[in-house]
Amino acid sequence: MASRTRRPERRQEPLSRERIISAAVELLDTVGESGLTFRALAERLATGPGAIYWHVTGKAELLDAATDAVVTTTITGDDTDATPQEAIRALALGVFDAFDAHPWVGTYLARTPGQSPMLRVFERIGRRVQALRVPEAAQFTAASALMNYILGVAGQNAANRRTLQPGTDRTEFLDAVATAWTELDPDQYAFTRTVAGQLRKHDDREEFLAGIDLILTGITVRQ
Repeated sequence: MASRTRRPERRQEPLSRERIISAAVELLDTVGESGLTFRALAERLATGPGAIYWHVTGKAELLDAATDAVVTTTITGDDTDATPQEAIRALALGVFDAFDAHPWVGTYLARTPGQSPMLRVFERIGRRVQALRVPEAAQFTAASALMNYILGVAGQNAANRRTLQPGTDRTEFLDAVATAWTELDPDQYAFTRTVAGQLRKHDDREEFLAGIDLILTGITVRQ
């Protein structure tokens, strides 16, 4: 008796834009932007590329939607009862953690600074700056300083993680870098040698928030 050809498993859930975007985020996290193709996405979703094009017109729209999905998670919390400083710190940390978990986001946003996900973050920061009663003439500068610090440090932290070899022990890596700093020329690198010990034991998230607090202090002191 001839054996029947086994049909490929059919997807259990109906294909939707939300499922496509979620799968795209997973693919980007796994293989990065270069690995995000409609063929790879179709295989992950057990469908054909044509079905995906019904919901998304191309890779550019897909990247925008995936980035928006990640960034949106950082601005959906309720901070009604928080002080402006607390709200800004929470938002900043949300962006930092999102970039850390999805390193491709920072790289993509660096190329498209005017995209709507970051405009919503900027709007949220700006409203908290207004709540701090910053003079109107200084509000753009204050919000921009916070925004640029958040994107810059969060993006650099994510980039640093990508450059490390898989399985690298962070403590050992920082110890090696700190040791190299202590061996620098004392005349040319007096300050760097002095803070080498702090590099060895620092926490990235704590340092990030400390920088936010420095900016917030400067904003409130100048009023």
